[in-house]
Amino acid sequence: MASFASALMSSTPGSAPHRFAVFDGDLDPEWHGLLAQAPALAVDTEAMGLVHGRDRLCLVQIADHLDNVCCIRIARGQRQAPRLQELMESPAIEKVFHFARFDLAALGEGLGIAVAPVFCTKVASRLARTYSSRHGLKEVVQELVGVELDKQSQSSDWGRVEDLGEAQLAYAANDVRYLLGARQALASILEREERLELAQRCFACLPVFAELDRSRFGSVFEHSSSSR
Repeated sequence: MASFASALMSSTPGSAPHRFAVFDGDLDPEWHGLLAQAPALAVDTEAMGLVHGRDRLCLVQIADHLDNVCCIRIARGQRQAPRLQELMESPAIEKVFHFARFDLAALGEGLGIAVAPVFCTKVASRLARTYSSRHGLKEVVQELVGVELDKQSQSSDWGRVEDLGEAQLAYAANDVRYLLGARQALASILEREERLELAQRCFACLPVFAELDRSRFGSVFEHSSSSR
Protein backbone atom coordinates (compact mmCIF):
# COMPACT_ATOMS: atom_id res chain seq x y z
CA MET A 1 0.00 0.00 0.00
CA ALA A 2 2.80 2.41 0.81
CA SER A 3 4.49 1.83 -2.54
CA PHE A 4 1.19 2.34 -4.35
CA ALA A 5 0.61 5.61 -2.47
CA SER A 6 4.07 6.77 -3.55
CA ALA A 7 3.29 5.97 -7.17
CA LEU A 8 -0.04 7.78 -6.93
CA MET A 9 1.42 10.92 -5.38
CA SER A 10 4.19 11.03 -7.98
CA SER A 11 1.65 10.83 -10.81
CA THR A 12 -0.43 13.82 -9.66
CA PRO A 13 0.08 16.88 -7.46
CA GLY A 14 -2.52 15.57 -5.00
CA SER A 15 -2.36 13.04 -2.18
CA ALA A 16 -3.24 9.37 -2.00
CA PRO A 17 -6.95 8.43 -1.73
CA HIS A 18 -8.67 8.33 1.65
CA ARG A 19 -9.08 4.59 1.15
CA PHE A 20 -7.91 2.34 -1.66
CA ALA A 21 -8.55 -1.33 -2.37
CA VAL A 22 -8.11 -3.85 -5.18
CA PHE A 23 -10.56 -6.73 -5.61
CA ASP A 24 -10.64 -9.82 -7.78
CA GLY A 25 -13.89 -10.40 -9.62
CA ASP A 26 -16.24 -8.28 -7.51
CA LEU A 27 -16.52 -5.95 -4.53
CA ASP A 28 -16.48 -7.43 -1.06
CA PRO A 29 -19.54 -6.85 1.21
CA GLU A 30 -17.85 -4.04 3.15
CA TRP A 31 -17.02 -1.95 0.10
CA HIS A 32 -20.35 -2.70 -1.53
CA GLY A 33 -22.08 -1.31 1.55
CA LEU A 34 -19.74 1.68 1.66
CA LEU A 35 -20.29 2.67 -1.97
CA ALA A 36 -24.03 1.97 -1.84
CA GLN A 37 -24.40 4.97 0.48
CA ALA A 38 -23.06 7.42 -2.11
CA PRO A 39 -25.44 9.64 -4.12
CA ALA A 40 -23.07 9.39 -7.10
CA LEU A 41 -20.12 7.23 -8.11
CA ALA A 42 -17.35 7.96 -10.57
CA VAL A 43 -16.69 4.93 -12.76
CA ASP A 44 -14.19 3.98 -15.45
CA THR A 45 -13.15 0.79 -17.23
CA GLU A 46 -10.01 -0.55 -18.84
CA ALA A 47 -10.09 -3.11 -21.64
CA MET A 48 -7.68 -4.84 -24.00
CA GLY A 49 -8.75 -2.48 -26.77
CA LEU A 50 -11.65 -0.51 -28.19
CA VAL A 51 -13.61 -3.23 -30.02
CA HIS A 52 -16.42 -4.69 -27.91
CA GLY A 53 -16.72 -8.44 -28.21
CA ARG A 54 -13.11 -8.76 -29.32
CA ASP A 55 -11.33 -6.80 -26.57
CA ARG A 56 -12.31 -8.01 -23.13
CA LEU A 57 -13.05 -5.94 -20.05
CA CYS A 58 -10.12 -6.08 -17.62
CA LEU A 59 -10.62 -3.53 -14.85
CA VAL A 60 -13.39 -1.42 -13.32
CA GLN A 61 -12.51 1.60 -11.18
CA ILE A 62 -14.90 3.35 -8.79
CA ALA A 63 -14.61 6.42 -6.55
CA ASP A 64 -17.10 8.14 -4.26
CA HIS A 65 -17.39 11.69 -2.93
CA LEU A 66 -15.35 10.77 0.18
CA ASP A 67 -12.34 9.74 -1.94
CA ASN A 68 -12.79 6.03 -1.37
CA VAL A 69 -11.33 4.42 -4.49
CA CYS A 70 -11.25 0.80 -5.60
CA CYS A 71 -10.28 -1.26 -8.61
CA ILE A 72 -11.99 -4.52 -9.55
CA ARG A 73 -9.90 -6.92 -11.62
CA ILE A 74 -12.03 -8.87 -14.10
CA ALA A 75 -10.75 -12.33 -14.95
CA ARG A 76 -10.63 -13.72 -18.45
CA GLY A 77 -13.94 -15.52 -19.05
CA GLN A 78 -15.71 -13.85 -16.12
CA ARG A 79 -19.32 -13.01 -16.97
CA GLN A 80 -20.83 -11.77 -13.69
CA ALA A 81 -20.09 -9.44 -10.78
CA PRO A 82 -23.32 -9.33 -8.72
CA ARG A 83 -22.35 -6.64 -6.18
CA LEU A 84 -20.91 -4.39 -8.86
CA GLN A 85 -24.02 -4.92 -10.96
CA GLU A 86 -26.28 -3.96 -8.07
CA LEU A 87 -24.47 -0.64 -7.68
CA MET A 88 -24.32 0.11 -11.39
CA GLU A 89 -28.03 -0.60 -11.88
CA SER A 90 -29.23 1.16 -8.70
CA PRO A 91 -31.66 3.97 -9.62
CA ALA A 92 -30.64 5.83 -6.44
CA ILE A 93 -26.99 6.27 -7.48
CA GLU A 94 -25.86 8.41 -10.40
CA LYS A 95 -22.92 6.87 -12.28
CA VAL A 96 -20.47 9.43 -13.66
CA PHE A 97 -18.22 8.49 -16.60
CA HIS A 98 -16.02 10.27 -19.10
CA PHE A 99 -17.05 8.97 -22.53
CA ALA A 100 -19.79 6.83 -20.99
CA ARG A 101 -20.69 5.36 -24.37
CA PHE A 102 -17.60 3.14 -24.29
CA ASP A 103 -17.86 2.15 -20.63
CA LEU A 104 -21.57 1.28 -20.83
CA ALA A 105 -20.86 -1.00 -23.78
CA ALA A 106 -17.86 -2.57 -22.03
CA LEU A 107 -19.85 -3.30 -18.86
CA GLY A 108 -22.80 -4.60 -20.85
CA GLU A 109 -20.70 -6.81 -23.10
CA GLY A 110 -18.38 -8.07 -20.38
CA LEU A 111 -20.66 -8.50 -17.39
CA GLY A 112 -24.24 -8.07 -18.59
CA ILE A 113 -24.64 -4.82 -16.62
CA ALA A 114 -27.19 -2.22 -17.74
CA VAL A 115 -25.89 0.97 -16.12
CA ALA A 116 -28.36 3.72 -15.12
CA PRO A 117 -28.71 6.58 -14.38
CA VAL A 118 -25.69 8.11 -16.12
CA PHE A 119 -23.82 11.43 -16.31
CA CYS A 120 -21.13 11.71 -19.00
CA THR A 121 -18.53 14.43 -18.50
CA LYS A 122 -17.43 14.26 -22.14
CA VAL A 123 -20.93 14.94 -23.45
CA ALA A 124 -21.39 17.57 -20.74
CA SER A 125 -18.10 19.23 -21.70
CA ARG A 126 -19.10 19.46 -25.36
CA LEU A 127 -22.37 21.11 -24.38
CA ALA A 128 -20.92 23.35 -21.66
CA ARG A 129 -17.37 24.22 -22.74
CA THR A 130 -18.24 25.51 -26.20
CA TYR A 131 -15.29 27.90 -25.91
CA SER A 132 -12.90 24.92 -26.20
CA SER A 133 -12.27 22.18 -28.76
CA ARG A 134 -10.49 19.98 -26.19
CA HIS A 135 -12.81 17.65 -24.32
CA GLY A 136 -10.54 14.81 -23.21
CA LEU A 137 -10.49 13.83 -19.55
CA LYS A 138 -7.05 15.33 -19.05
CA GLU A 139 -8.13 18.75 -20.36
CA VAL A 140 -11.47 18.77 -18.54
CA VAL A 141 -9.98 17.81 -15.16
CA GLN A 142 -7.07 20.22 -15.52
CA GLU A 143 -9.33 23.20 -16.20
CA LEU A 144 -12.22 22.44 -13.87
CA VAL A 145 -10.52 20.63 -10.98
CA GLY A 146 -6.98 21.98 -11.23
CA VAL A 147 -5.27 18.58 -11.41
CA GLU A 148 -3.01 17.48 -14.25
CA LEU A 149 -3.48 13.78 -14.93
CA ASP A 150 -0.65 11.53 -16.01
CA LYS A 151 -1.93 9.49 -18.99
CA GLN A 152 1.25 7.51 -19.72
CA SER A 153 -0.30 4.17 -18.72
CA GLN A 154 -3.42 4.65 -20.85
CA SER A 155 -2.20 2.36 -23.64
CA SER A 156 -0.82 -0.62 -21.76
CA ASP A 157 -1.57 -4.31 -21.31
CA TRP A 158 -4.54 -4.38 -18.94
CA GLY A 159 -5.09 -8.08 -19.56
CA ARG A 160 -2.44 -9.01 -16.97
CA VAL A 161 -5.03 -8.31 -14.28
CA GLU A 162 -3.29 -10.45 -11.65
CA ASP A 163 -0.05 -8.51 -12.08
CA LEU A 164 -0.95 -4.89 -12.76
CA GLY A 165 1.88 -2.49 -11.95
CA GLU A 166 1.77 0.40 -9.51
CA ALA A 167 1.82 2.92 -12.34
CA GLN A 168 -1.21 1.25 -13.93
CA LEU A 169 -3.16 1.22 -10.65
CA ALA A 170 -2.24 4.85 -9.97
CA TYR A 171 -3.43 5.81 -13.46
CA ALA A 172 -6.65 3.85 -13.01
CA ALA A 173 -7.36 5.43 -9.61
CA ASN A 174 -6.72 8.97 -10.83
CA ASP A 175 -9.07 8.54 -13.77
CA VAL A 176 -12.01 8.35 -11.35
CA ARG A 177 -10.87 10.41 -8.36
CA TYR A 178 -11.58 13.77 -10.01
CA LEU A 179 -14.64 12.92 -12.09
CA LEU A 180 -17.19 13.95 -9.47
CA GLY A 181 -15.57 17.37 -9.12
CA ALA A 182 -15.61 17.81 -12.90
CA ARG A 183 -19.23 16.70 -12.99
CA GLN A 184 -20.25 19.37 -10.47
CA ALA A 185 -18.41 22.11 -12.35
CA LEU A 186 -19.91 21.07 -15.69
CA ALA A 187 -23.42 20.83 -14.25
CA SER A 188 -23.07 24.39 -12.93
CA ILE A 189 -22.10 25.69 -16.37
CA LEU A 190 -24.89 23.73 -18.06
CA GLU A 191 -27.44 25.10 -15.61
CA ARG A 192 -26.15 28.67 -16.05
CA GLU A 193 -26.36 28.37 -19.85
CA GLU A 194 -29.76 26.64 -19.70
CA ARG A 195 -28.46 23.43 -21.27
CA LEU A 196 -28.74 21.01 -18.35
CA GLU A 197 -32.04 19.51 -19.47
CA LEU A 198 -30.63 18.97 -22.96
CA ALA A 199 -27.59 17.25 -21.44
CA GLN A 200 -29.80 14.97 -19.35
CA ARG A 201 -31.73 13.96 -22.46
CA CYS A 202 -28.43 13.14 -24.16
CA PHE A 203 -27.35 11.01 -21.20
CA ALA A 204 -30.60 9.05 -21.46
CA CYS A 205 -29.68 8.12 -25.05
CA LEU A 206 -26.24 6.74 -24.20
CA PRO A 207 -27.37 3.15 -23.47
CA VAL A 208 -28.84 3.02 -26.99
CA PHE A 209 -25.56 4.19 -28.54
CA ALA A 210 -23.67 1.66 -26.42
CA GLU A 211 -25.95 -1.12 -27.66
CA LEU A 212 -25.42 0.00 -31.25
CA ASP A 213 -21.65 -0.13 -30.71
CA ARG A 214 -21.89 -3.64 -29.31
CA SER A 215 -23.97 -4.71 -32.32
CA ARG A 216 -21.49 -3.16 -34.82
CA PHE A 217 -23.96 -0.40 -35.80
CA GLY A 218 -21.99 2.41 -34.17
CA SER A 219 -21.94 4.51 -37.35
CA VAL A 220 -25.65 4.23 -38.11
CA PHE A 221 -26.21 7.96 -37.52
CA GLU A 222 -23.19 9.12 -39.53
CA HIS A 223 -24.00 11.10 -42.65
CA SER A 224 -22.17 11.72 -45.89
CA SER A 225 -23.31 13.43 -49.10
CA SER A 226 -23.07 10.13 -51.01
CA SER A 227 -25.58 8.43 -48.70
CA ARG A 228 -28.42 10.92 -48.95
